[in-house]
Amino acid sequence: MAGLDDVFGDLFSNVDGVALFSPSGSYYERFADLEDGEVIVVGTENDVGASTFVELPLEFEDISDRIRFGLEGALDQEIIDDGDTLACATSVFGDDIDTVSRVRADADNHTGIYDLFARSRADPEVVKSVLELAIELGQKGQKGKPVGALFVVGDAGKVMNKSRPLSYNPFEKSHVHVGDPIVNVMLKEFSRLDGAFVISDAGKIVSAYRYLEPSAEGVDIPKGLGARHMAGGAITRDTNAISIVLSESDGLVRAFKAGEIILEVDPEAY
Repeated sequence: MAGLDDVFGDLFSNVDGVALFSPSGSYYERFADLEDGEVIVVGTENDVGASTFVELPLEFEDISDRIRFGLEGALDQEIIDDGDTLACATSVFGDDIDTVSRVRADADNHTGIYDLFARSRADPEVVKSVLELAIELGQKGQKGKPVGALFVVGDAGKVMNKSRPLSYNPFEKSHVHVGDPIVNVMLKEFSRLDGAFVISDAGKIVSAYRYLEPSAEGVDIPKGLGARHMAGGAITRDTNAISIVLSESDGLVRAFKAGEIILEVDPEAY
């Protein structure tokens, strides 16, 4: 009978490095003899004092999201190169690392999710909740019909100063936050109507039905995208907000920061 090394040897052969996701100090010490750059620590905190570290804004529960974000961050920081193969060690069933995956870094499959979280001043949980809400709207629509929506997240005071109301603000005297299941149902209903949602850094829904009034000069969006995307891009150039836009026409979710698209997601493939 073949030994375990014979069966699983290919998993570790010819890898360019090891990515350890939130390792304990004792686990990290096992790799002390490897050269700098061969071991990458990925986590919300660099508790082990690793010299090569990629910060996660969240402890993604889904292992594929955790690894995808970590590798995108490593690519963006030029810690690894396109095409590098890494052994990614993470925890799935408990607190300690118990699972290893062999993953190839692919810059062509760059989603922009690292940019979205790393370049936003809003709470990462808020960004994640809004992104997931937009994706769910893209998957299900409203009453079986495609719907468009625009969420502006962060720097709410400046965003409000650069916009005007299209109708009454149902959230004017409320203190509700995105991520609450009941609130998300409300947001889905209101998404049928015109205007943007404005959400604070901490996730408080400041307003709905806002007409954004930043200048569109200098904002470059792909052909075929309309006023909703132009407004979403322009407001992020003039403020420190990000915007997440669901397109009614092609069904894609796009995120803008500093006037540029940094993320494009197909809800059906998410």
